[in-house]
Amino acid sequence: MAKDPVCGMMVDEKTAKLKSDYEGKAYYFCNVSCKNTFDKNPAKFAKGSDDCHSGGCCCCGGH
Repeated sequence: MAKDPVCGMMVDEKTAKLKSDYEGKAYYFCNVSCKNTFDKNPAKFAKGSDDCHSGGCCCCGGH
């Protein structure tokens, strides 16, 4: 399992449909909104910063 770098949700790399590569590393996403957010500023999220403090996914209304 991989952690979505935008919202922190766990994503199965084997079944994930959304993926971006940044500086030689693959990042997996729970939905298109998280992927688009990452793709706009990958350096911010590749560092592991987390803008969501509620513990749920804030980019897509929560899971």
